[in-house]
Amino acid sequence: MITAKLRHLRISSRKVRLVVDLVRGLNVIEAEKQLKFLPKRAAEPVLKLLNSAVANALNNFKALKENLFIAKIMVDPGPTLKRWMPRAMGRATPLRKRTSHITIVLESKEPLPVKKEIEKKEVKPVKKEDLKKDKSDLLEEVTQPIDQPIEEKEEVKLKSPAPDKPYQTTSQSKKKFFSRQTFGNVQKRFRRKVI
Repeated sequence: MITAKLRHLRISSRKVRLVVDLVRGLNVIEAEKQLKFLPKRAAEPVLKLLNSAVANALNNFKALKENLFIAKIMVDPGPTLKRWMPRAMGRATPLRKRTSHITIVLESKEPLPVKKEIEKKEVKPVKKEDLKKDKSDLLEEVTQPIDQPIEEKEEVKLKSPAPDKPYQTTSQSKKKFFSRQTFGNVQKRFRRKVI
């Protein structure tokens, strides 16, 4: 059983199922042809997933592409992103941006070789005495004098503090300060219609 999964695809599962139903049960080469020329938006990610599953089969099981067919392909709904659309009269209507999870299972017409499990190396327990010896060796290396002289670092120049502001930090005092500079509280106005 060769599987590949695509999760959190930002297309509604209902729309993806339209594409998936066309290729269910087909052999891989026929399914690729179908998906390549299908005008639906979901066809591209499904084709990419199919290619990923074929790559898994070639790499893990040394299976031939001609012998593979789509045994199972499922589309499940993923999480829905909830958003809002502003409408007239101050209203808002909900938007549901749906996602989907696709799972594809390929099988071969000929029996596949069993996947070899990686042999685990046995880890020998470490004794406390060995650790103490290693630490003492490291300390000797650290305490040995260094041949090259250490370069002196340049003195770091400290930045002088920023000058005090002529106004306080509140927004009101800032407005007062700048209004004095702009001839009082004279505001520029553009009137479209002359009174």
